[in-house]
Amino acid sequence: MKIAVSGKGGVGKTTITALIAQAFADSGKDVLAVDADPSPCLADALCFPSELKDSLHPIAEMEDLIYERTGAKPGASGGFFSLNPRVDDIPDKFSVKHRGVRLLEMGSVEFGGGGCICPEGAMVKTLFTHLLFRKDEVLLLDMYAGVEHLGRATVDFVDAMLIVVEPTNRSLNTSTQIIKLATDIGLNKIYLVANKIRNEGDVEFIEKFKPDIPLLANFNSSQKVNEADHLNVAVYDHVKELKEEAMLTVKRLYDLSNID
Repeated sequence: MKIAVSGKGGVGKTTITALIAQAFADSGKDVLAVDADPSPCLADALCFPSELKDSLHPIAEMEDLIYERTGAKPGASGGFFSLNPRVDDIPDKFSVKHRGVRLLEMGSVEFGGGGCICPEGAMVKTLFTHLLFRKDEVLLLDMYAGVEHLGRATVDFVDAMLIVVEPTNRSLNTSTQIIKLATDIGLNKIYLVANKIRNEGDVEFIEKFKPDIPLLANFNSSQKVNEADHLNVAVYDHVKELKEEAMLTVKRLYDLSNID
């Protein structure tokens, strides 16, 4: 199963990704979580030990690897380089694993209007395509508020895009923009995940003003989320109701995708 997770900054997208990733792992699945946010923090949300976090390096910032695989010349502008570099060994070689979740940091590339014609962009796009074609594992892509890493050729391999929202107009407006970007490249399996829900009024607000896509899950607001951060423990372990909602979300995803 391949799942892309997006949403406005600050809505708790990475926390939701971590909760779902751990729920998949605890259900016995092989999980690869990819942090594609410009400011990666999924390792912290998953509470990876310091020694594992220190060994992680964003692929887009690994200049020596990029030059080696693409054939680009260091410090040179323009010139020839491979648009399809070898990436098949990268997920296993440059990821770390903790409690059944394997984590890879992608790093940020400024794609611009028509895409980034640069060695870093070629590396990241080829790697994303490879990840979407890998079999026998759950892939979770913790993305920024765009879909630049996903192309038309890979759309059919994404089982779902989850857009995390909170009960605010700005969050819901951003979700509408993300939906347009996603549908422009052919994605049609798009679901909302509501986060930071305080009461029934918040649920009613989202139901009233949300875009016309299904609402998959509601994650309640909890002071224990901040408490987990202060204690340096995973929210999944510290907040029982959020763990339970994550497990239900995983079940709903399997029901929707008809995948065992």
